[in-house]
Amino acid sequence: MTTSELNPFPSRSVFLGVDVGTGSARAGLFDDNGKLLGSATSPIQIWKDGDCIEQSSTDIWHAVCAAVKSACSLANVSDVEVKGIGFAATCSLVAVDAEGSPVTVSWSGDSRRNIIVWMDHRAVKQAERINSFTSPVLQYCGGGVSPEMEPPKLLWVKENLKESWSMVYKWMDLSDWLSYRATGDDTRSLCTTVCKWTYLGHAHMHQMTEKASRDMEACGWDDEFWEEIGLGDLVDGHHAKIGRSVAFPGHPLGNGLTATAAKELGLLAGTPVGTSLIDAHAGGVGVMESKLESDSLTKESDVDTLCSRMVLVCGTSTCHMAVSREKLFIPGVWGPFWSAMVPEYWLTEGGQSATGALLDHIIENHVASPRLANRAASQKVSVFELLNNILKTMAEDTSSPFISALTSDMHILPDFHGNRSPVADPNSKGVIFGMSLDTSEKQLALLYLATIQGIAYGTRHIVEHCNTHGHKIDTLLACGGLSKNPLCIQEHADIVGCPIILPRESESVLLGAAILGAVAGKNYPSLHDAMKALNAAGQVVHPSSDPKIKKYHDAKYRIFRNLYEQQLSHRSIIAEALA
Repeated sequence: MTTSELNPFPSRSVFLGVDVGTGSARAGLFDDNGKLLGSATSPIQIWKDGDCIEQSSTDIWHAVCAAVKSACSLANVSDVEVKGIGFAATCSLVAVDAEGSPVTVSWSGDSRRNIIVWMDHRAVKQAERINSFTSPVLQYCGGGVSPEMEPPKLLWVKENLKESWSMVYKWMDLSDWLSYRATGDDTRSLCTTVCKWTYLGHAHMHQMTEKASRDMEACGWDDEFWEEIGLGDLVDGHHAKIGRSVAFPGHPLGNGLTATAAKELGLLAGTPVGTSLIDAHAGGVGVMESKLESDSLTKESDVDTLCSRMVLVCGTSTCHMAVSREKLFIPGVWGPFWSAMVPEYWLTEGGQSATGALLDHIIENHVASPRLANRAASQKVSVFELLNNILKTMAEDTSSPFISALTSDMHILPDFHGNRSPVADPNSKGVIFGMSLDTSEKQLALLYLATIQGIAYGTRHIVEHCNTHGHKIDTLLACGGLSKNPLCIQEHADIVGCPIILPRESESVLLGAAILGAVAGKNYPSLHDAMKALNAAGQVVHPSSDPKIKKYHDAKYRIFRNLYEQQLSHRSIIAEALA
């Protein structure tokens, strides 16, 4: 019996998206209406030792293969139906030798550990040193590189692991490595190189449009920058170690899946594979064109609609993505990045380094956490749902005017992993103001709510800062884990003062990755066309119309801003005392 006889839908076009996050590899299959047919997850290993956080590309590839096979089985999708594949991943740094085998980036010397994870902060000193130079590339990342970008991490390896440095044949962003592992083509994405490697994508503006869809010789590296910071050896061989050629996201790579990769994934050799995206940017591609009926009535054009939006991709961290037709330089905010997400638009990328991770940290390190987890399990609800219910009951029992007011004497600065935007201070620390000896579940619920509010005030700070510098953001779109928490989304809407559009499909990052495959398979003429066809809006959450809620959050926002100013003051007092 043939595959088509076995399959009741032989003519379907299905697009596969793969997303490698911090803790797992996920695969999702979508039809040509952008509807999710099925998805699966496979855990990945992570090693944490202080500021050093590492993973294994071998382990990740095994997890990707397991997730893809499982998703195809769950969705009842056969190999012939998959018309294109796209990869998205965290912006972690992968090291491989000339055979493609892992090279350790770890003090431990463990050869499996060949990935420096995006959130690793070992290279803070190297970032500070790079930022002491005046290279013009720095103005395209908010005025300075972050320790989460690749140049500081590369410099750290060169200075600390000399043997590994001499062995590495290719340094790659994780999503580029995944598409390389799948196709054998090491063309890099404009998304990864521009956003994390200081590549100047606008060097290609005069050269071509996305519709020409071919890989381009890498002409956007600033060789003087690499020489100046002590990494001039990466310029050798036409930048062979960091990328000789680049392409727009969704550009078809090589001859599609190699026979080896196809066998490992349970798919057909030659299946088109699109040039990849960073996971947050895939989330942007998966939601940014989600249309509301009102948009077509109030905005003059599609461009107006697109440029008035900011996407919040809320996972372990939150990325804040906005696009514009003209380049906008915003201090402390990454970008402007040309064609790094939506081709031929400039991308502004704000972010908070710990959001989902911070909520987990606050909950898991509280005395009441084990009791709460047991109660949630017995009620068959998530810990977040249980906390939301506790807060509702507390508001009723105390006759609080609204749930948000429960935290009137508790304030949180959420910079537990530094501040990415807009103050761009990796040394900023988290602050919890208003603690007592109470260790009850109710006290944990208040801490949880105050943390959500602190995260939302951080988003308000980013939106206001971007609008002050030329953006006109009036609508948010949210996707990722935290966007599934109704309390979190309502607090963000009330605090920022913007409606928040949630996508019809809950797996926006996977959809964004699948869109890359759809474009690579020539199912759409461009990435933007594919976004318009496959993005779809779901629920819209509006800010409260109660003026008391606005007045309350305005007051708490002033306190939030003051917490950082106080921290700077405290730093200088101590520095003076120790001088």
